[in-house]
Amino acid sequence: VAMKTYSSSKLTLLSLLLVGAALGTHTSAQEAETLRPLAVDDYFAIQSVGSPIVSPDGAWVVYTVSTKDLENDRTESRLWSVPTAGGEARPITAKGWGVGSPSWTPDGQYLAFTARSDDQGSQLFRLDLRGGGERVQITNVEGGIGGYKWSPDGKRLLLSIRDKNTDDPSGPWVIDRLVFKQDYVGYLNHQRTHLYVHDLEAKTTIQITDGDYDDYGATWSPDGSRIAFVSNRTAEPDASSNTDIWLVDPDTPYDQQEPVRVTTNPGTDDSPIWHPDGERIGYLMTYTDRTDIPASYLQSKVAIIRIGEDEPVLLTTEALDRKAWDPTFSPDGSQIYVQLEDDGQVQLAAVSVADGELSRLITGQVQVGATAVAPDGSVVVAISKPRLPEDLFVLDANPPAGSEQPRRLTDVNGELLNSIWLSDVEELRFPTLDGTVIQTFVYKPQDFDPKRRYPAILWLHGGQESQYDYGFNFRVQLFAANGYVVVMPNVRGSGGRGLDFALSLNKAYGTHDVEDVIVATDYVIARGYVDPDRLGVGGWSSGGTLTNVVITKTDRFAGAISGASVGWYTSTYGHDPYYVWWHTELGPPWKNRDLWDSISPFMDVENITTPTLFIGGEKDWNQPIIHSEQMYQAMKHLGRETQLVVYPDAHHGIRKHSYQKDLLERFLGWFEKYVKG
Repeated sequence: VAMKTYSSSKLTLLSLLLVGAALGTHTSAQEAETLRPLAVDDYFAIQSVGSPIVSPDGAWVVYTVSTKDLENDRTESRLWSVPTAGGEARPITAKGWGVGSPSWTPDGQYLAFTARSDDQGSQLFRLDLRGGGERVQITNVEGGIGGYKWSPDGKRLLLSIRDKNTDDPSGPWVIDRLVFKQDYVGYLNHQRTHLYVHDLEAKTTIQITDGDYDDYGATWSPDGSRIAFVSNRTAEPDASSNTDIWLVDPDTPYDQQEPVRVTTNPGTDDSPIWHPDGERIGYLMTYTDRTDIPASYLQSKVAIIRIGEDEPVLLTTEALDRKAWDPTFSPDGSQIYVQLEDDGQVQLAAVSVADGELSRLITGQVQVGATAVAPDGSVVVAISKPRLPEDLFVLDANPPAGSEQPRRLTDVNGELLNSIWLSDVEELRFPTLDGTVIQTFVYKPQDFDPKRRYPAILWLHGGQESQYDYGFNFRVQLFAANGYVVVMPNVRGSGGRGLDFALSLNKAYGTHDVEDVIVATDYVIARGYVDPDRLGVGGWSSGGTLTNVVITKTDRFAGAISGASVGWYTSTYGHDPYYVWWHTELGPPWKNRDLWDSISPFMDVENITTPTLFIGGEKDWNQPIIHSEQMYQAMKHLGRETQLVVYPDAHHGIRKHSYQKDLLERFLGWFEKYVKG
């Protein structure tokens, strides 16, 4: 890929490390004795904060607060507002509306949001914040909208709309796509998502993109004359991950214009953001000269390109061997803010447009989430910590001398958190078998005494190439509250440590990752507080798959839980959506059968003696339930202790609240019986 790069990216660590006092209460030993342990039902009491937006005048922050209704098996979201300067938070929308995707109109007079209409899916509504009143429905699109953006002058709306399904609902599914299934969607036809522009005054809507491609990530240029979007418009989009950034005219119907291609990188180019000058676009890109590396392993780079030039400027070079996401320009266009995955943290960083210099603005034991930039350059961020579910904070552009930064804005779960005990996290680092240092997080029970030995659970993360970070994790806190030491290793192959670390498992699942699980187990036992005879292991998704491999290699674990896992990869070729991944990394199974079988724990199932619970969703097309069924039946045939639990109509993530409650209770019950017992 031809591109300009800066010779280095200076890593500047600002003195803005987050401390416990700023982000969550620190509980003394005496106070801990008065707090009750976390319980399963607390999962449904914790509220989630998200989607912060700053008003055009910078005075207010609006955000969503989501609550789980266990009794009615649904989640409800409301809009709240809080002064950017700090103060009392107040609800904007009433209970029962179920709103999302808030935005301000450019003049700041109205607040827009999506909500489900009575009979036509998700539509756009607005509220007049000057005088109150009822919500007003703006769109009336058959089937609903997928997303929207205001034009800079507030007179038009950019809408994402999925094609109408013309298939006969009573007939068979007729499949002719290469990738033809998707979890939560089902069998795929040629319905695609395209872009439309709606004129609010004329009440007219025109379609501006078309074709057998999905178009997304669309955004207006500062003057409203162009729209940038992301699309894979290769000859066979299902066969590659080669997305590019394109431009279209918002006033011209799709059949009267051809999108203009901006980027030419053969990897992924996405997340476009317009520079305030309207002539450049910042974005994220991945690239590699190797043909055997799936895109998920690659480290995303921050780039900027001038419209009409084929050669982008790569702002973050190989010197920053980390993934970045969610880019946003500072108001003056001098910096791009990103969230940065780094060694167990998710930081807020700023990249200089002038020279690529990187400033790490928020670091420490944090997981930085959704970000919004205020007109004065202050940054509103959602932050989570080991003992703090997400809340909103502000990193002031010009903070008063001596003020705590970032400054806390919301305290959504304060009353609940003040009544329950939560474990602090301990970070351990130690060498694994080849000398590579790995990171492990440890959570300990309420009555922890380093002179005692406790039952322990090795809980393994999903998303093979992702990482455990410092964000709040209800499940591991629940295990700790029930008397377990919880051990969470970032094994080789995890994210946050660069490309080479991620590639440790390329074509080698079940090798270095298993070694690291065993080394982590030995390490915590050697520290004296883990009982080697009361060990459990488990995980969900890739964590469940790794669990399957671990228990084929050792019998030291007294109980195991394998959630939504893979057993025999070849058996679901064509049944999961990972065609591009598998053909890139492994090649076709009919040519490389030995490789496919070598990474499949099902091939060694007769080695398993650990009592194992296999659990997942009936309609999981991400890691289909057939894997759990095969592992379970093989163990049952072999006379081993096992059980299979399948949630009807559930997908890869178990979303139904009554199922979530059952899932947590089953986890505790299985470990209680086989690990504690």
